[in-house]
Amino acid sequence: MSQLFTPLALGKLALNNRIIIAPMCQYSADNGKATDWHTIHLGNLSLSGASLLILEATAVEPEGRITYADLGLWNDETEQALARTLKAVRANSDMPIGIQLGHAGRKASTAKPWDGGHAIAPNDENGWQVSAPSAIPFLDGNPVPEALSKERIAEIITRFADGAKRADRLGIDAIELHGAHGYLIHQFLSPLSNQRTDEYGGSLENRMRFALEIYDAVRAEFSADKPVGIRISASDWVEGGWDLEQSLVLAQAFKERGCDFIHVSSGGLHAAQQIPVGPNYQVPFADRIKAQTGLTTIAVGLITEAEQAEAIIGTGQADAIALARGILYDPRWPWHAAATLGASVKAPNQYLRCQPRAYKKLFV
Repeated sequence: MSQLFTPLALGKLALNNRIIIAPMCQYSADNGKATDWHTIHLGNLSLSGASLLILEATAVEPEGRITYADLGLWNDETEQALARTLKAVRANSDMPIGIQLGHAGRKASTAKPWDGGHAIAPNDENGWQVSAPSAIPFLDGNPVPEALSKERIAEIITRFADGAKRADRLGIDAIELHGAHGYLIHQFLSPLSNQRTDEYGGSLENRMRFALEIYDAVRAEFSADKPVGIRISASDWVEGGWDLEQSLVLAQAFKERGCDFIHVSSGGLHAAQQIPVGPNYQVPFADRIKAQTGLTTIAVGLITEAEQAEAIIGTGQADAIALARGILYDPRWPWHAAATLGASVKAPNQYLRCQPRAYKKLFV
């Protein structure tokens, strides 16, 4: 039996296989509000046969968006717009839906990727003043971020909690905190971006404080029977930066708080990163975290082939695998993986007649 297509539980959330759709920014929102693009995009992915669809990085306040066209969940308007999209998706799919709540910090206020992705100045019509743990820009020449006061830190934590409350009202099935890729939570974790001298900087314990306080605030507002997890960058890939050993301490701290899963990525914090990109290049991080902490672990990054994913699950390197660019390229990747591995996968009734003759038990 294929291990990739065996059930998995994230906390009390039952998944029918171990293929998860990772959050992927679409840069297609209207002042934080979901649009028709989100409806057709998410609708398509919800018919893919994966077990969980995690919505793109969703900002908990306007200043937390990566670009001015990012999805948000910070007021009634953004909540109502997302409700319309979710209603349409759920009318045609019973796939569980999670959301990634995040804040971009010093990597906020940028152009869309297809417009260059450059930093936008605060006085531009599409820009705003960015903030960070310390007044250190992401790239030389970028606008200097404002170092967050403790009052603003407390406000942002409250914003995460409010986002969780709204997600709960929307019937979202899981929350993933975005602690990866150089965004605000990651900025607090790494000594390369956090040079504070108060209780949020300096020691590892202090640098982890912001992430853990956000988790506690979110967990308190989200239904107890629904999972809350975190995505991290396990390494900055830069000398003197955040690394696997610190990630292990963080993961253990999250486990002790009852965290339901950890989604393991890497990089994104510093321009000097040297990433040895290749198939499975991040899987060893997930393997080590799973082995040492026992947290339910999701591996991600250049997992493109069915046999490759099967091996990751079968050898116990991770509990699940996540697909991002790969499932944009092939929105029926789970179908094709099931065919390759001799497994069965769920398909909508309207598509059952497309089952190839060679795979008579592909669809269930």
